[in-house]
Parts: sequence; C-alpha cells; structure tokens
Amino acid sequence: MNEKMKGTLLTLIAGVAWGLSGVSGQFVMARGMNIESLTVLRLMISGVALLALAAYQNPQQLGRLLTDKKALTRLFLFSMLGLVLNQIAYLTAIYYTNAGTATVLQYLCPILVLTYVCLRQRQKPTAVELVAMVFAIMGTFLIATHGQVHRLAVTPRGLFWGLFSAVTYAFYIILPTSLIKQYGSLAVIGTSMLLGSIEVSLFFQPWQHALPFNTEIFWDLVGIVGVGTIFAYTAFLKGVSLVGQVNGSLLASIEPISSVFFAVLLVNETFYPMDWFGMILILFSVLLVSMQDAVLARKSKQ
Repeated sequence: MNEKMKGTLLTLIAGVAWGLSGVSGQFVMARGMNIESLTVLRLMISGVALLALAAYQNPQQLGRLLTDKKALTRLFLFSMLGLVLNQIAYLTAIYYTNAGTATVLQYLCPILVLTYVCLRQRQKPTAVELVAMVFAIMGTFLIATHGQVHRLAVTPRGLFWGLFSAVTYAFYIILPTSLIKQYGSLAVIGTSMLLGSIEVSLFFQPWQHALPFNTEIFWDLVGIVGVGTIFAYTAFLKGVSLVGQVNGSLLASIEPISSVFFAVLLVNETFYPMDWFGMILILFSVLLVSMQDAVLARKSKQ
C-alpha cells in the first residue's frame, strides 16, 4: 500500500469513527448519563491520552506551550468557546434529535466558515460558493420543516442546538489555527480538552448527579472516547499528513454519512424522504466547497 492510499484509508476510517462516536453518545445518554458528565469524561480521558502522545512525540514542543502564558490564555478561551460549547451543543442536539441529524446539521460549519472568511476579507463568494450556500440553506429548511413552512419536523430545541453546534464548530476550527501552527495539533487539542474538562466540572458540577455505570455504558464510552475521539483524531492527523489538509477534509466528510448509517443500523432511527433529501443537499454543499478548495490548492502548486 502506497503512502497516499494509506492516508486515504486512515482519513476515511477516522471519519467513520467520528460518526460512530455520535451514536455511542446517543446510547450513553439514553441509558441515563447526563450531558455534562459525558462531556467531562470525554474531554478528560481524551485530553490525557492526546497529551501523553504529544509528550512522547515532541516533549520540547509541549513544554514550550505549557510555559507560554499568552498561549495558555488563548487556549483557555478556545477550550471554552470552541471545545466545551461545541461538545455540549452537539450532545444536546443528539439528545433532542438523533446522532445522524445532529451530525449533518453540525456539518453546516464549512458554510459558516466560508461566510466568515468572505466577510473578513471583504470579498464576494464565488459562483460555486453561492450555490453551496443555497444548497445548505435548502437542506436545513427541509430537515427542519419537511417542506411545510408552518410546522417544524424536529423539535425547536433540537434545531437550535444543531445549528448552534455548527456555529461552535466554526469557532473550533478558526480559533486555534495559529496556535496549532506554532505548537502542533496534539499539544494544542490535548491541553484544550483537559482545560475544558476542568471548566465543565467547575461550572456544571457533574459530581452532584448520579453516574450510571454498567457493561453496556462502558462499551458505549469506549466507542465515544476511545474509538470516536482518541483513535479517530490520531488516525485523522496521520492520514492528513499523508494526503494533505484539503484532501483530508474532503475525505472526512464521510462522518455525517457514517453517523446516519449507524443511527439507522444500531439505534433504529427513522428518516423520511425529506430528511434524506435535506441531508444530501447539505453534504453536497460541503463537498462543493471542499472540491473547490482542492482544485485551488492543486493550481497553487503548479
């Protein structure tokens, strides 16, 4: 297997694992674990694991990050506005809808990032970007209403948290960019996850709630933390290092597809024709933007 094929496979596996993590989260919450406790467990265990990997791969880089007061302040803000809010919004959207719908709504994020870039750089979107935006809006409308303007097909809370998760996911992508370039992904994300678990613990005090635990919950946590976070993130980073960031983000778009697949297969969720059509429109809009980025990246190398 050549390097590009290996990178493609690793990136696709990471996307599938992320899709599985959403369904695992749905299982855990259905068995009585609250959102705050699940968020703390996911961020704390994943943060420790990623920091251990960062310390193993590049201890000097991690040491510089942990002694940079300005960087730590920015990490604190990122962990709160990006990581924590995104985790809580995404899990809450799953709670009020399902893993498949929540993941597809969160994937409106690239359209939001595109809008932010256009506004910041004061440039008009291209024709492809405009089409992608229209498709994204149409897809969201169909998922939310099934084409009936005066009635929502999902709960208002589910729609709100799904859209809010897309906004916070945009923060997650935008805020740490310069820090990741300086200190690396593992050190930045691992530290932010650990900080985020502390923030959630102090703010929500999840220890006041009973923590259900049995064999089924254990394996669900393995799915969301071990497979869907630690393994998925490290596999994605390795895959992207082999195929490039643009191709990696394009391949990772399999996440919402896998999430819907697992929701149907494992949770017996029912999606109606309008749901499928809306999801296809949103995914197509993301693919349009990603493919345009891929074409531009290739042209810039020539």
